[in-house]
Formats: sequence, structure tokens, C-alpha cells
Amino acid sequence: MIKVNKQDALNYHMEGKPGKIEVIPTKMVSTQHDLALAYSPGVAEPCKEIAADKENVYKYTAKGNLVGVISNGTAVLGLGNIGPDASKPVMEGKGVLFKKFAGIDVFDIEIDCTDPAEFVRIVKSLEPTFGGINLEDIKAPESFKIENALKEQMNIPLMHDDQHGTAIISAAALLNALELAGKKIEKVNIVMNGAGAAAIACAKLYVALGAKMDNIVMFDKEGIITPERNDLDIYKAQFVTMRKLKNLEEAMTGADVFVGLSAGNVLNPEFVKLMAANPIIFALANPDPEIPYEVAMATREDLIMATGRSDHPNQVNNVLGFPYIFRGALDVRATEINEAMKLAAVRALAALAKEPVPDMVHKAYGDNTISFGRFYLIPKPLDPRLITTVSPAVAKAAMESGVAKYPITNWEAYEQELQERIGIDQKLMTRITNQAKKDPKRVVFAEADHYKILKAAQTVKEQLIAQPILLGNRQRIKEMIEEYKLDLGDTEIIDPFEEDAKREEFAQILYKKRQRKGLTLFDCRRLVRDRIYFGSLMLETGEVDALISGLTRDYSRTILPAIQVIGVEEGVNKVAGMYIILNKKEPYFFADTTVNVNPTADELVDIIGLTARTVRFFDTEPRMAVLSYSNFGSVQGDIPNKGSEAVRKAKQRYPDLLIDGEMQANTALNRELLREHYPFSELADKGANTLVFPTLTSGNIAYKLLQQIGGAEAIGPVLMGMRKPVHILQLGSSIREIINMVAIAVVDAQNYNNKHI
Repeated sequence: MIKVNKQDALNYHMEGKPGKIEVIPTKMVSTQHDLALAYSPGVAEPCKEIAADKENVYKYTAKGNLVGVISNGTAVLGLGNIGPDASKPVMEGKGVLFKKFAGIDVFDIEIDCTDPAEFVRIVKSLEPTFGGINLEDIKAPESFKIENALKEQMNIPLMHDDQHGTAIISAAALLNALELAGKKIEKVNIVMNGAGAAAIACAKLYVALGAKMDNIVMFDKEGIITPERNDLDIYKAQFVTMRKLKNLEEAMTGADVFVGLSAGNVLNPEFVKLMAANPIIFALANPDPEIPYEVAMATREDLIMATGRSDHPNQVNNVLGFPYIFRGALDVRATEINEAMKLAAVRALAALAKEPVPDMVHKAYGDNTISFGRFYLIPKPLDPRLITTVSPAVAKAAMESGVAKYPITNWEAYEQELQERIGIDQKLMTRITNQAKKDPKRVVFAEADHYKILKAAQTVKEQLIAQPILLGNRQRIKEMIEEYKLDLGDTEIIDPFEEDAKREEFAQILYKKRQRKGLTLFDCRRLVRDRIYFGSLMLETGEVDALISGLTRDYSRTILPAIQVIGVEEGVNKVAGMYIILNKKEPYFFADTTVNVNPTADELVDIIGLTARTVRFFDTEPRMAVLSYSNFGSVQGDIPNKGSEAVRKAKQRYPDLLIDGEMQANTALNRELLREHYPFSELADKGANTLVFPTLTSGNIAYKLLQQIGGAEAIGPVLMGMRKPVHILQLGSSIREIINMVAIAVVDAQNYNNKHI
């Protein structure tokens, strides 16, 4: 599990704009005419249309893509009844997941009400606002009463995700686990440890899939649920067992399936040994499962297991379900989320796990062996196919069960719409970070006497992204660690001024490399006192796997030592720099933004090749445009001529590369403009995602303007063409930017090592 520092978590929610969400207008509101259209008097026109026909609310407002995440805070995460105010960060977080994974907008609403009838009245009154309602963190049994009453009274999709999300994901995993175990769901004996909202929803969904009520034994805190109990509510009473069992040990004897939705460490390993052949254990308590994964797996070789944790195989994670279920329900304007839609989601998830896993997913998790089996029962949360698999299945089930008011007719167009809704966004860096965690490498920080570097080093260490090595004045670094109360106690610190023998060794290496390029041995002895030279030589000699530097120096002063010590890779004439610009739709790649001032046409061709290879490193197929102030020769000049010549030569050298130009930046990115005026362009279908600038000035200005004015997140600069993993920070980079660069450096080092094994 990822270790989270308390202050980091508080800072994350507090810094900048407090919280995690904001409302952004979707229309221009920059002129008096815009204001007149947005509000008075223009707003009266859609109001009148909706008054005439309420269905027009979906046409003229955001309702169709707006979900209310609503809670009273009575059963929050593992925190319990903390009240509506304290639940707000969780509800905002749920909204972030809706947006990230399914492109759904959310208003989170925290209600100070514990009376079920009053809660129902409040939520029912909000129906005109929302296209759907996600109930969250409401304690049982009130949650059952609230959900049932609201489903009867409301005509929009509604679901209590704590119940049904867990049920849907675990049910998909159960179907596949049973298939692997060679068992039929209608014949297996199931033990349910826990009888709260999630457990009862799971049991009911398993029954809907074919499990027999008589084969389910359920336990709550008081023990086994039997007819003799007089403390059962109507929801638990559905699952009384008539079998003469006294305790969990007896229930586990011969059981096929154990599903835990209770508390950590309550399942004895000896009980696992009592289960039938090829047993299935879903220990879903968080953060500690009912039985530790390692203990359970060591107990039975034939065991199939899932948990709620991300650091074990088969994580039962609700994010696999709720974003896509609501997406499908909203898109057909379903009046409810019914059993047919839930079962469709279950079967879609189960089927997707049996499909070949895309390379993108392999890379995201740093595991090329992911395939259907005991350790892969359900898809991974970062699988990009989830939205185009689950949402259409849910939409079709809504249509077939008669609850869809707006049926979909063109499923190919719908799939394209789904992909465009979510884009790539932060998934790119998530994949890179996850891959880095699979094999953390030794990364030396050349400017370790800076707070940002030390904080980033602590983070990458805690998150198992890298093994940081701190380079600098030992006393100063220790004082800063103490001053800022950083957890870097056992991190290696190297002070070049304490390493007399090492400095002499490095000076001799540098002298051998540069003695015919203007440096004397005296010069080399002086230079190796510089931390960037020292760090570069550590990388060159294999003492570290990657180098990070540049936080406090100009780029040109930082790159020179690396070039002199490390050099460019074989076959590369010049290095180049690239920035990744993240926005809501997809990442864009800008080159060259940091190295080559005014490249020739031939040098642009080299930059094009380096950039295309690097874009593919980020699991994206480049669609490249060479930029200028002209469109395909519309204006003559040195820059347009250089660009068109570079494109011609690049097509000859890289015949499989999708590249065109020269063209203006807006033309490269605007598909409609390309199709209307330049339909002959190879980029007319999808537009460009990779922009090659004619000069360093234009590229550098472009990405910095986007950062400051456009609000885009820039990752980089990614240094391309070096012989070993050297990555140079932008002057004044933030802690987040440093961490991103470390993850990239680690994956770069992994690839380097794989090539040189």
C-alpha cells in the first residue's frame, strides 16, 4: 500500500484552491453579447423550451452529464460516522473519479440528516438538478431504506455504490474464479463474513447470478445468522441459514467460497485448510484483509484469492464499476439502474478479463505476464477498454429492459464518443509511475541541499518509485532534513568534498574522455568538485542508474557536464528536448523546446526521429506536425522552406511515421480546419499530437505560455538521445514536476538496463 504522509495529504487538499473540484463554464462569457445569451435576456429562451417539454432540460442544460454524490457521513471509508462536514473530502474525491474515468461532472452534496424519511425527501427534491444520484457512505440498515424509497420515487438512475459497486466487481471476479476452479455457482457453498450493506448487496447479486440461498451462510458481529436470532432486521433476515452450524470453523468446513466484508485478521489459516478443493477467498476488508494475502496463499497451493488492496493481485476496486455504469445509464437517459444493468456490468467485466491485455496495461503495471488466470480475475483499473466495454453493456441492458428513454442506434459512434470524453489526461503519468514502482532504480540528485529535492526524494522513496541518493554538503543536507522533519534517515548521502579518492578516480576518467577536447588534468580535478560532473560520473561508472539535476541552474549550464561525461547514444548526431503538455483530451508532445537553437532541415529530421521514438516510449503513437507561420507553402521564407524540406526527408527516412507540414499550429490541432481546407493532409483525420518547432525560441515560448496562461501541466523537459538516463529539470521545477521526472528517469533506466543485459 502507498504510504501517505499526513502533512502531504493535508497540503494536497489545502494548497492553491482548497478542495479538489471547481466549476468551469463550458461557453464563452467574454463579451456583453455572451452575457446576454448566458443570462438575461437570452436565458429565457431555453427556460421556455424546458417549460413546454421537461425533456428539453437535457438539451439545454448540463443535467444529462451531472451526477449528485450525496452522503450524510454516517459510514465513511474506515472512519465510521464522522458526519457530513468531515465526509466532504471523500465526496469530492468520488467526483474526481467520476470525471477522470468517465467524463461525468459531479456536484457533491453533504446532508446534515440521519432520519431516513427526511433524507429521502431532501434527495427526491433534487431530481430536477441531476441526471443521476450516487449515494455514498450511508450506514446500514438506513441505506437500504433510503435507496429503496428513492428508487420508487425518482425517475433517474440511482445507486448506493458502497453496496452495489462492491457487489458488481466482486461478482465479476467470482464468476471468473469459479470458472478457473471448475465449479458452478448454483452448487457452491458460500460463507459471507459481514452482514452490512455491501455484504448483503453482494449476496443478493450472487443469488441473481445463480447462487442458491440455501448455500449461503452469513455472519455478523454477533455470529451466524439463524432463525433463532431475535436481533435481525429485515435485510439480514433474508439470509438466515437452516443448517446446524455453530461457528465460522464449522461453516468453513467444505466451503467453496469465503467473502469477507468485515474486519482484518479474523480468518484463521487453519479454517482455510478446511475448505473444499480450489477454494476461493475474497478478503475485502481494508486496509487489513480478513486474512493476510501472504498467509492465505502459503496455506493452500490451490487457493484463488482477491483483496481490496492495490498491492496484491485481483483488487476488488469499485472504480472498475461506478463511473462506467453511470456513464452508460446517463447516455440512454435510463430511469433507474436495475438488476439487468448491474448484471450486464458484471458479465462485461468478467469477459474483459479474458481478453488479451493491451501492451499499455502491461507497461502501466510493469508486468508483461498479465493474462486471465488465478492472479488476474478482473481487469486492472487503468485498462482503457473499461469505458468502451462496461458502459455500452449497461446502456444496452437499459434499452433491453425498457428503462432507456434515449436509445443508442450507432454503437461505433458511441464508442468514439466515449473515448473522446475521457481522453488520456493523467493516465499517462500514472502508467509511467506504476511501471517505475515495479523495479525502482538508484537515482542521484545533484542538488540535494534544496528543500524541493529533499521532499521529492522522500516521496519517491516512500512510494517506491526510486532509491534516492543525495549529492551535496552532508552537514547542510542533514540540517535540512532535521529542519523540515523529513523521513530520509537511512538515505545515502554523498559529499564530493569528502571523497578524495573518488574525485581523483573521476578526474582521471574525465581527463581520458576530454584530454583531446581542451581539458587538462588540472581542469578535470577542478570540475569533478562540481556536483553535476560528479553525479554524471557516478552514472557513467554504474554507481547509479539515473541522474536528476538542473533545479537551480540554467539548462545550458546543466546539460554541458552530462554531454561531456555521458555523451549521446550511438547513431544520434544531436540530443534534443521535449515537453509533454497534459490537457483534458490527450497529451501533446512539443520538440525541440530546450536544446537546439536554430536546427537545419537535416537536424530537424534527426529531432523528428528522436521525438517519435520518445512519444512511443509514452505508449502513444505520434501524429507529427512540423510547424511554421505558413500552411503547406502558402507563404515563402526560410522557416517554411526548412519545414517542408524536413517533412520530405523525414517521410523518406521514416516511411511508417504519420507526419505532415509545414503548417501553422492551429491548423495542426484543428481537425475541422484541416478537413475543410487541407483534406489531402495525412493529419486531417485525427489532427496532430506531436508538434515539431522550427526553432528553440518558438518551442520554448509556446510551452511556457501554455503553462502560465493556458493552465496546462507540462512534464519535462525530457532529454532525448543521451547514452544513459540523464534528465534535467526546468529551473525552479515544483516538487510534483521533480517526482514526475524521477518516474520517467526510472523507466528510462529500466529500458536501458533491459537493452544492455
